[in-house]
Amino acid sequence: MHKGEDCFIEAECFFDRPFKRPIYQFDQRGKAAATAHLQRNMIRFNPILYRQNKNEFIHQIVAHEVAHLITFAVYGKVRPHGKEWQKIMRSVFSLQAKTTHSLNIEDVQGKLFLYHCLCTEHKLTVRRHNKILKGSQYHCRKCQSKLTLKVI
Repeated sequence: MHKGEDCFIEAECFFDRPFKRPIYQFDQRGKAAATAHLQRNMIRFNPILYRQNKNEFIHQIVAHEVAHLITFAVYGKVRPHGKEWQKIMRSVFSLQAKTTHSLNIEDVQGKLFLYHCLCTEHKLTVRRHNKILKGSQYHCRKCQSKLTLKVI
């Protein structure tokens, strides 16, 4: 992964020390574009979102995940998008410290279930829907009422 290597070289120049290169995998699933696994020194990328959004991956997402690994190597265990990570994004990579992506996730989202409260409708994932079927309850953040399955 060329952009990942570029990021590590930038970090090595900035911190004047070497960093171990991670394992890159293209097996991330779901809505996440990528995930850094700190203790395993690994970055997992979502292959579907990568194919559909190569520019965003090259310019933002790779650096975002590498910044997590660099932050862990330099500062140890800190808040995932805390001041240390933000400093690396801005000072080392000259990028905005955006914590989430804004990619179109329609192709990776999975089935959604329509629930409602007293004020609006909510689309829940199959995981949350199944938890409700097993007895969990979810409440609306605005009106605090219990979410119930909308029967069509």
